[in-house]
Amino acid sequence: MSKSRTRRTKSDRAEARLQGGHPMKSKLVWAVPLAVLSLIGSSSGALADTSDVKGPAPLVVAKSGKHCKDDPNCFNRIHHAVKPVAHVKPGQYFVLETRDGLDSDLDFNSTPADVAAINLNLCHPLTGPVYIEGAKRGDAIAVTVVDIAPDEFGTTTIVPGFGFLRDLFPDPYIVHWELNRLEARSKDMPGIAVPNNSFMGTIGVLPDKPMLDKWLKREQALADAGGAVLTPQPVDALPVDLCGVDGTAKDECVRTVPPRENGGNVDAKETVVGTTVLLPCFIDGCGLFAGDVHFAMGGGEVAGTTIEMGAKVTLQAKVIPGGASQISTMHFEGGAQLKKLAPSSFYAVTGLPIKPEGELPVFSTYLGGEKIAPLANLSEDLTLAARNATLNMIDFLVQTKGLSREQAYVLVSVAVDLNIAQVVNVPNVGVTAILNRDVFKEE
Repeated sequence: MSKSRTRRTKSDRAEARLQGGHPMKSKLVWAVPLAVLSLIGSSSGALADTSDVKGPAPLVVAKSGKHCKDDPNCFNRIHHAVKPVAHVKPGQYFVLETRDGLDSDLDFNSTPADVAAINLNLCHPLTGPVYIEGAKRGDAIAVTVVDIAPDEFGTTTIVPGFGFLRDLFPDPYIVHWELNRLEARSKDMPGIAVPNNSFMGTIGVLPDKPMLDKWLKREQALADAGGAVLTPQPVDALPVDLCGVDGTAKDECVRTVPPRENGGNVDAKETVVGTTVLLPCFIDGCGLFAGDVHFAMGGGEVAGTTIEMGAKVTLQAKVIPGGASQISTMHFEGGAQLKKLAPSSFYAVTGLPIKPEGELPVFSTYLGGEKIAPLANLSEDLTLAARNATLNMIDFLVQTKGLSREQAYVLVSVAVDLNIAQVVNVPNVGVTAILNRDVFKEE
């Protein structure tokens, strides 16, 4: 090969690299006659764009009507006799169209008075149950979260009598959020943008009768002792023929607020897209349900609500034969999701189980105050430590960010994680409250 031929080849290669191609490919393309290119472009047999090529359509459990009571695919009480509304095969994609957790009429024009009028008997509207074909009692199911498409509107509310600090925040309050796939913003919280980390606050399966009887017995005992528990309430209960005022099992349909062995309202903020939820099956088909989707949440959901919204949730379920023997409650697993949830910048405060002498914490009232009230220091009390961490973070936000106490309470509920620091340094177990400083952005 001559030197001139070599130089030309190197030049060809350099030019091709600048044009983003390979020299041989470039020559071949330009060598194709224009007439042939014209034929290719005008051929009636041209391949479809990838947007026109579709995979198998998922099964859609659609919502209809304005509220859960208008929707045959929706219910708000748990009982083993709730009938499935759909059947899916293992590995099949299916979509659950969900409602906001309050089943509310709230919108951008809603006021605190509208919040005060919220009917908590309607919590939580759940989509399902879905019968997983091939799943038997004693099996488990692995449910992968494939996608969560958020609504365009959500709310965070302070509902009187509800929430971790219900004794300190007795008045109704509302924040209206504009939502998209990236973030939530609100005119009620200027300078704050909460990143989208959507997840199902409630996902679970139906119990069998022995499990349901176990729940009813222990929760009634707690209620008799004065504990904070919601016993069966047939008013506004769904399905109405089973759980309503004249329902055949009205005294056995349990509320959806507490999580139990079947999963339910666990509010695990880590169960975002890409994670897999593992649930034991108590009945054949499992009776999978979901709802109460949150756009984002601070670990603790201290205000009682976070960014509440409806959503379209795409799931895929697989059966684990005999898996219930290893899964007594809800488990979940994933990959790098925890890293993605971690803030790039944070500020943290701590909380200890200390209080003023003579004060009886609201969550301890049912135990009586003879021993607790006079003490300034409680032993191994994580709830009191978490309460103090929450209050310390609210104080910090009010003092350094100029937020009102209600705004600060809401922000803690949507963007601050309560974490256990330690449970061994008696008497003072410790809780931290970690603020995601990434939420502070210019308008």
